Amino acid sequence: MSLSRQMTRCPRPYDAELGADARAALPDADRPLGDLLAGAGGSSPYLKHLIKREADWLGGATDDPDRALADLMSNLPLLPPDRLKPGLRRAKRQVALLVALADLAGAWPLDRVTGALSDFAALACDLALKAEIATLIKRGKLPGKGEGDIASAAGLSVLAMGKMGAHELNYSSDIDLICLFDEGRYGEDEFDEARTALVRATRNMCATLSDRTAEGYVFRTDLRLRPDPGVTPVCMAMAAAETYYESLGRTWERAAYIKARPCAGDLAAGERFLRTLRPFVWRRHLDFATIQDAHDMRLRIRENKGTGGALSLPGHDLKLGRGGIREIEFFTQTRQLIAGGRDPDLRARATLDGLRGLAEKGWVPGEVTEALAEHYRTHREVEHRIQMVHDAQTHTIPKTAEGFARIACLMDMEPDRLRADLIDRLTAVHELTEGFFAPDSAPVEQPELPELDAEILSRWPGYPALRSQRAAQSFRRLRPELLSRLARSAHPREALVALDGFLAGLPAGVQLFALFEANPQLVDLLVDIAGTSPKLASHLSRNAAVFDAVIDGDFFAPWPGLAVLRAELAARLAAEPDYERQLDSVRRWQREWHFRIGVHHLRGLIDADEAGGEYADLAEAVVAALTPVVTTRFARKHGAPPGRGAAVLGMGSLGAGRLGAVSDLDLIVIYDPGDAEASDGPRPLAARTYYARLTQALITALSAPMAQGRLYEVDMRLRPSGNQGPVATSWSSFRDYQQTEAWVWEHLALTRARVLAGPEALCAEIETFRRALIARPRQAGAVLPEVAAMRVRLAAAKPASNLWNAKDGAGRLLDIELLAQAGALLAGAPARDVASGLSGAVTTGWLSREAAKTLRGAHVLLWSVQMAMGLLAGTGGATQTLSEGGARFLCRATGYDRLESLRKALEKAYHEADRAITDALPREGVK
Repeated sequence: MSLSRQMTRCPRPYDAELGADARAALPDADRPLGDLLAGAGGSSPYLKHLIKREADWLGGATDDPDRALADLMSNLPLLPPDRLKPGLRRAKRQVALLVALADLAGAWPLDRVTGALSDFAALACDLALKAEIATLIKRGKLPGKGEGDIASAAGLSVLAMGKMGAHELNYSSDIDLICLFDEGRYGEDEFDEARTALVRATRNMCATLSDRTAEGYVFRTDLRLRPDPGVTPVCMAMAAAETYYESLGRTWERAAYIKARPCAGDLAAGERFLRTLRPFVWRRHLDFATIQDAHDMRLRIRENKGTGGALSLPGHDLKLGRGGIREIEFFTQTRQLIAGGRDPDLRARATLDGLRGLAEKGWVPGEVTEALAEHYRTHREVEHRIQMVHDAQTHTIPKTAEGFARIACLMDMEPDRLRADLIDRLTAVHELTEGFFAPDSAPVEQPELPELDAEILSRWPGYPALRSQRAAQSFRRLRPELLSRLARSAHPREALVALDGFLAGLPAGVQLFALFEANPQLVDLLVDIAGTSPKLASHLSRNAAVFDAVIDGDFFAPWPGLAVLRAELAARLAAEPDYERQLDSVRRWQREWHFRIGVHHLRGLIDADEAGGEYADLAEAVVAALTPVVTTRFARKHGAPPGRGAAVLGMGSLGAGRLGAVSDLDLIVIYDPGDAEASDGPRPLAARTYYARLTQALITALSAPMAQGRLYEVDMRLRPSGNQGPVATSWSSFRDYQQTEAWVWEHLALTRARVLAGPEALCAEIETFRRALIARPRQAGAVLPEVAAMRVRLAAAKPASNLWNAKDGAGRLLDIELLAQAGALLAGAPARDVASGLSGAVTTGWLSREAAKTLRGAHVLLWSVQMAMGLLAGTGGATQTLSEGGARFLCRATGYDRLESLRKALEKAYHEADRAITDALPREGVK
């Protein structure tokens, strides 16, 4: 489609005579195109020059500007080497002219304009670089390289940075490049010679692009974004650059790499390098400390460039000044750095794409995004018109009336209207962004503290988290708000002591304090946790990164379910490049979800029963996701699992789908080698040894302490023959053992068994066998005496420790659950829950309905107490004392108004459950 037919606007000529001269360059142009030429040439001496110089080409180009640009780009690689430099300069003139006219006419939107400039810059770099590499190879200056290496530039990759990397190049822009070479393409004895040659190629490429000749220039190049540019060569080895960023990289360099893109030379090597930098650019935790870093950068820019102070339009820097383009870019990039490590969807290179992604994920309000996006587009259009006048790399609004009038004519606006519009936009951008970087908040008065509390506060500066200057400064800003919220809590002194324990155990504070400053609601959550559960507060001090999950947007959403968890974790593990990082990743993920369940329970969003199901879902998702990861890694060394593979069974509370906050995992591994005697890998193992070692690898993956902690303690004692048997049991042995040798307690354990992971067919067979085994007729006279004897052994091994330990002892959880398992076994019921087991006991006639009702009611209460105490006191809930906050939570979680009422209800429940169980079991079992 012709440019005339695409026009939606048209500039006015500032100088009518010059405009007429520009129009005359294409005497056959129709009126819309003629008006466009007159407006462009009559306001911009540079565009008038291009129109007249390229008139022969321009007539055909305006018939179909998109096709003209495509033809130009496709013809450039066909230029002979001796015509490359003038050919690139002529192409630059034509691209600059075509882009300017399409922009001024409204035929191309902003992203098409900047994209065309960026694509041409990338092509020019690629052609200039490869021409130099071809020359070096022809002269034998690149050791070991021949003509086949020209296509990949002999391992040299050019990274486009800044606006070029984001396809946002402005009209008259420098191009920011980083040139790196893949040192793996050269031997040790070739390295120095290759580096010298590639440095020369980089310098010559830049000269090809930036030297001014009679034909003009292509692009001014800037290589100063590379690591330590004052002392490093213009082309560096990738390994050296990676070492620099890992050890010395700064926040501004992280922000720069948001937009980085391989644009020329060895693109594949460039992509590999960027992948290695992901951990540097995208931190795994929410990185709110970047807000202060970005704010400091803004202040330094304002000081160095003299762009601070009140807004004055003449001479205002539209890029770096108050309310300018850089403010929007900083706002976007800083929020991307904060959250992009956790969410790859937020890693867009382009500013508008980044803003859109932040709005979609709830990091920026939609109305703020829309306003900033509109201002950004208009700012960029004005910037382009400023640069079109004289092809100058400037962002300064003209100081003279004539200069400003030229910009207004190119915008087809009256100067006064443009002036008012710019002031409104610059002011709006400043107001929208400044509060994010430097919020103006009224000082919070620090409450008066008793002498003892003041003594606690005096210890804080000596804690590890507060020793660095930056952490101390951040905490000083945070402290008044923190103490004010503590003072408003129900029991301030108690909460302060718990908070003191949290701070004392915190190894570092910069990131966390920045997180709290940016998200004050987290302070309320911390005070709530500290005042309720010192145990959880102490855990948080060692795992403070879990606070990230609270502001991820869906922290307080309903539980997503097991299928979603399994899919999410599988995707996360698939994205990690090596085994150690997979294990750390699953630990971070599990810790955040575990924390989420605890907070939901603490806040009363879910009850004990729901929390138990969610903890079990989480554990099953972890086992299901890690099992294939461990198996795949093991198979690389020892071959694929012989036969049909292995299945993992969850036993006990995990099998029943109800775990506590501090539960371990009872597991059994069953494998079916079929007819295979051994694996067939590089280091084959006999089938039994293979699965034993694979099982041990899985246990290690689940329980080994790593940088990110451990996942779960694992208990394998419920396997056949207990600790005396192999850690993995063959399917045939398991069947035979259960049918001929198993004790009653082992059949009782199977009433709660559930397959968590493994080959589908094997898992189905195991479940079918379990159901059939449980369904076998049994006599109560053979089972109940064994149950009674087991009850005695449990009482001796795990006696009741105190009132709040609802798990161990007569009439408590293990006691009731044992009886329910007996009910399920005698009724042949495959359901795994306590209520179904008690119903089975009633159905088979050895437990009265009244007793079953008593036991069900007791189990509900005891489970609620046990789950709450798991949060308050940790393993076993074994504590005689409760904080005031803990007591309130315990009462709320169990439905009682007063702790004394709960005490009496617990004592009654223990007594009545003990009596009901004792009456149901034969006396012979009691000694």
